[in-house]
Amino acid sequence: MIKKIENHQKTKYAKGGFKIEVLFPGKDLANNNDTGLGTIGRIDHANLRSETLVPMHPHSDDEILTYLRSGKMKHKDSEGIVEEVSNKKLMLMNAGEIFHHEELCLEDEEGLQIFIRPEENDLKPKVQFYDLPEIHSINAWRLIAGDDKAAAPLHIKSKTSIYDMRLEAEKYTVLPELQTNTPTLLFYVFHGEVRVNEDTILSKGESIIIKDEKIKFKASQTADLVLFVTDENSKYFEDGMYSRNKNEKK
Repeated sequence: MIKKIENHQKTKYAKGGFKIEVLFPGKDLANNNDTGLGTIGRIDHANLRSETLVPMHPHSDDEILTYLRSGKMKHKDSEGIVEEVSNKKLMLMNAGEIFHHEELCLEDEEGLQIFIRPEENDLKPKVQFYDLPEIHSINAWRLIAGDDKAAAPLHIKSKTSIYDMRLEAEKYTVLPELQTNTPTLLFYVFHGEVRVNEDTILSKGESIIIKDEKIKFKASQTADLVLFVTDENSKYFEDGMYSRNKNEKK
């Protein structure tokens, strides 16, 4: 199965100095009553202007990866941590039972805030940071977060893996070698344009869901890509503050 998600299918918000396009990856899938996709609850593609403050606010039972591609922000939280996050420094908040933080935009920024469902609720809160050796991984998939502590620099508390890559114009790539036998994949174009199996074109902000398919990607123009891998059969808590199913439960 290959299912394309176009930009008009996203939910858009704008207020003050920030603009967000929200992807609920499972929302338009046939026979699916979940706005998420397995452990992938939602993905916010955000643009913030310099000096924009997102005041102290709570999170609970979400795994939240802040993935900036431009700009800087200052993170401050209820654990007493104050850190700058940028396109070379990633942050993963394991929100657990309750966690508060604020964000101050230091430079105009663009990035993803990714809400993943943890395996269990009411876990102990934790904040992780990772300094990328290079801003971009050129023409090669790079694992940035996952459930395998030995392989992933940032640890997600559910069966989820997140990769990124900068694919240069006219270059090809395929999917990375995966550990799970029943993967569901969400492939997201952060910037640029990619052709999938020669017949599907994805532009900035668009994505595809992939199940049981052989895939080849070619960059029509240099593209920044993010790949999410989940096992829909794995255990996960589906009632996190932001990652929960937005459909009314029957």
